[in-house]
Amino acid sequence: MNFFPTHISSSPRMTMSETQAVPRKRVRRAPEQSPVVGPAKLPSLSRRDTDTPDIEDLCFTREEAAAVRESLLLWYDVNKRDLPWRRKAEVVEEEDCADKRAYGVWVSEVMLQQTRVRTVVDYYRRWMARWPSLELLASASVEEVNEMWAGLGYYRRARFLLEGAKMISSSGEGFPRTVAALRKVPGIGDYTAGAIASIAFNEVVPVVDGNVMRVIARLKAITANPKESSTVKKFWKLASELVDSIRPGDFNQSLMELGATVCTPVNPNCCTCPVSSQCSAFSISGRDESVTVTDYPMKAVKSKQREEFSAVSVVEILRGHNSCDAMKPESGYLLVKRPEGGLLAGLWEFPSATLKKDSGSAIRKKAVDRRLREVFGLDSRAFSIVSREEIGDFVHIFTHIRLKIWVEYLVLRLKVDEEAFFSRLNEDVATLKVVNNEALSTMGLTSGVKKVYSMVQKFKQNICRGP
Repeated sequence: MNFFPTHISSSPRMTMSETQAVPRKRVRRAPEQSPVVGPAKLPSLSRRDTDTPDIEDLCFTREEAAAVRESLLLWYDVNKRDLPWRRKAEVVEEEDCADKRAYGVWVSEVMLQQTRVRTVVDYYRRWMARWPSLELLASASVEEVNEMWAGLGYYRRARFLLEGAKMISSSGEGFPRTVAALRKVPGIGDYTAGAIASIAFNEVVPVVDGNVMRVIARLKAITANPKESSTVKKFWKLASELVDSIRPGDFNQSLMELGATVCTPVNPNCCTCPVSSQCSAFSISGRDESVTVTDYPMKAVKSKQREEFSAVSVVEILRGHNSCDAMKPESGYLLVKRPEGGLLAGLWEFPSATLKKDSGSAIRKKAVDRRLREVFGLDSRAFSIVSREEIGDFVHIFTHIRLKIWVEYLVLRLKVDEEAFFSRLNEDVATLKVVNNEALSTMGLTSGVKKVYSMVQKFKQNICRGP
């Protein structure tokens, strides 16, 4: 179905030649003093001038790397946030304990992708209460996982967690313990593999996410576009020079924690930063009032959101012979399952039709009728229309897409034999089904589908109240 767009375009890229000059906008000068949490008199990373060298020439000396490690770990031990998936990084001798921790790290890291920590905490607790081990998750269904994930968005992440759990469980070899082995699990990329391997199994490997890139970019005053693949590779190399050989998991978390809480994108708190005395961006901004720490790294140009349009029909099928049946459990809503591949794969939604442009009521109805006829076999020979009302529209925002959605509420009564019709639906449960009001209210639906359902419920309540 096309209730949601099928793909999201990537942001435009800039060439490396466009990224090397130090930005020259007027901003507030950095403070003169920079208190540091950690050992005193650490070696400075500042340069003699503000000229930015080629990123390929940048590296951390042994002394610089050692100073950054010491400062960050001292700071992290005191200032790390109390999060449910965190335990003190240490060598875990019991294999089953290490595997359990790896599972928890995996779940948390996947949830944290594109999602704020404060949102993830409750989801993580509910998830771990439902499936406290990888083996229990492996026995879950896609529908159960989607219901638990509902509201977090980017549902493909949940499907990969389930697929990965089934793969690891069926292998009988326990949780993969190295980056190389973890990369073979569906949905686990370089970052997640590095996080699991370093935090749970103490493998000395780096991690690089947006927070880590921002911290390193400021330590080395890197203005290169962080979206460029060549720049990302350099960040991985620099991160590998920094990672601590004794406490790799804690160090990786300290880098991410610093970027999330102190070295933030807009208002970094340089006066409380444990590595401000080693930060090239901070040093440059203190000597040149036209430069600020937030000039690093370069801000990627955001692409303009693409506009798309969709007409959604909330179809309620009445079973019985009077108009009040819509309020009874025997009545049901028609749902369709999205394809197993692509955006929002395998999720349930109301029937919808994609529109080429902002369209009038007649065109929307015609598009919906065609969809219902082609997909569900619903036409005037199979049902009679009890009521059909347009109840409103809203805009659903994706990263690069602005989707305008019109919602109609269509109540039908079947002309054909009810048992035969619902029997046909039951034979095709993989793609469509009819559920009653109670079941629908407890399903794991996307935020967009929930919005549509909420609009229908409010409309029905107003009808019941009368004028």
